[in-house]
Amino acid sequence: MKRISLRNGNAIPFISFFPNSHSASAITVKGKVGLNSSNFDKVKSLDDAVNLFNQMVRMKPLPSVVDFSKLFKNMISMKHYSAVLSLFREMQKLGIPINVFILTGVINSYCLMHRSDCAFSVLPIYLKNGIPFGIVTFTTLLRGIFAENKVKDAVELFKKLVREKICEPDEVMYATVMNGLSKRGHTDKTLSLLRLMEQGNTKPNIYIYNIVIDSLCKDRNLDAAFTLLNEMKQRGIPPNVVTYSSLIDGLCRIGQWEKVKILFSEMVNHNIYPDVCSFNILTDGLCKEGKVEDAEEIMKHMVKKGVEPNIITYNAIMDGYCLCGRLDRARRIFDILIEKGIEPSIFSYNILINGYCKKKNLAKAMQLFCEISRKGSKADIVTYNTILQGLFEVGRIGVAKQLFVEMVSTGPVPDLCTHHTLLDGYFKYGLVEEAMSLFNKLVGKKETIDIRSYNIIINGLCKNGELDKAHAIFEKIYSMGLLPNARTYNTMITGFCLKGLLDEAIDMLRKIEGNNCLPNNVTYNVILQGYLRCRKINEMVTFMKEMTGRGFSFDATTAKLLVNSISENPSVLDMIPKFHVENKK
Repeated sequence: MKRISLRNGNAIPFISFFPNSHSASAITVKGKVGLNSSNFDKVKSLDDAVNLFNQMVRMKPLPSVVDFSKLFKNMISMKHYSAVLSLFREMQKLGIPINVFILTGVINSYCLMHRSDCAFSVLPIYLKNGIPFGIVTFTTLLRGIFAENKVKDAVELFKKLVREKICEPDEVMYATVMNGLSKRGHTDKTLSLLRLMEQGNTKPNIYIYNIVIDSLCKDRNLDAAFTLLNEMKQRGIPPNVVTYSSLIDGLCRIGQWEKVKILFSEMVNHNIYPDVCSFNILTDGLCKEGKVEDAEEIMKHMVKKGVEPNIITYNAIMDGYCLCGRLDRARRIFDILIEKGIEPSIFSYNILINGYCKKKNLAKAMQLFCEISRKGSKADIVTYNTILQGLFEVGRIGVAKQLFVEMVSTGPVPDLCTHHTLLDGYFKYGLVEEAMSLFNKLVGKKETIDIRSYNIIINGLCKNGELDKAHAIFEKIYSMGLLPNARTYNTMITGFCLKGLLDEAIDMLRKIEGNNCLPNNVTYNVILQGYLRCRKINEMVTFMKEMTGRGFSFDATTAKLLVNSISENPSVLDMIPKFHVENKK
């Protein structure tokens, strides 16, 4: 058995807790009778598991190591990962034999707690007890490393296992690595690994091909996905419902509805009938295209074919109606899913709340918001941010402030989106001091602040007549390790132009070019509007040459101001044709 170098990891604290008295749900193991499946079936809680463990360690002879493995597996399924580690430590203290299944369970518990570093510290226990490393052990580690988004570490470990022939990867290990890569956008690496696998001893199966096809479809590389489908068929591996679902999803994303129909027909002809997942993909795609009635027809078709719509189906259709502004119909779908005995998810509530907020119907939005807690659910960060945005939109500032206080005390932790909503709202209603107080608190607490945060502050100060303060904050951006973008510059230029400071606006335009941040159509239109408002026609005409020379055009506001300027001073019209003639030479 080859040894591998192990990364050091600090073990997390183990908490041992073994109740002296048995709870009402405790499981009785009489005398020296061994354990059977019913003993484990009765384990429904952490107390049950700990009580059973206590009884197991007192039995003479001890239950088999397989029984301890079953208990750990049961606890992991109930997500009591820390408890598994505690009981494992107790087993070591008592000298109870361990096997590969128990150690894999411990590694899995660490990984599910996002502590893959600690999981590596279990590997020396294998060596100490003479237990060979199994492929399941390393597959579990790889899955845990990917779960922490440590893609580089996972790839390095996989390469080490193959290069040093520590273990021969099987289909499950390949699938774990490829799934980890594809879910994090590494489609090219996923495809390369498939090609490597095709040349090796372990050949790809349908599950492997599905991972790669799905990844290609999500990248909208449908040509490569269909090419791979044909390759797969040539190798004698028929596609299944998952393969078709991925391809249908890819086609829906690019609006290829005729090809979707063809693919559905092909599925049925191959005796592969769409499942609820396939129908949901189609339903969601249609709703995003505004074809909500078609999506409802699909749902009715599902029911006729014996495929029951689930919460995802109803959410997609609700969202579709909300996007179309048909809130009454969206609410009816919400009521139907409740009538069907399906529990609405927080996502269901968020869809409707967002729809009502967009329609500025805050009464119904707040009614739904209050209903969430009454139904035993809990509003998430999206719920709060949506309601806050809606309240500011209709000017209910006081209620928005109260909601934010509630959020800080009992709700989810405010995120950057929350703070942006508050800053925007405060500036919108002239609450400059409150906006700056919040901003300074965020800076003081070293909260994550991005360039958008500064754009909101600069824009808010400019619109509230605080141009000097806005410019001072603009000058601090570089010292904060951030780079201004086109929106930052455009905001400052707008501020200067509204104050008639056109020379400063032009200086800012030149700064954009000097800082490798190209001006855009908005930049030129804002300055041109400034010249028109200040009636500086000669400068305007000169600037128009530069503007059109760079391929930019008038927007609606500029065109309106130009028409007004011509109506007040017809001679302006004489200057513009002259400009166009000169521009053509």
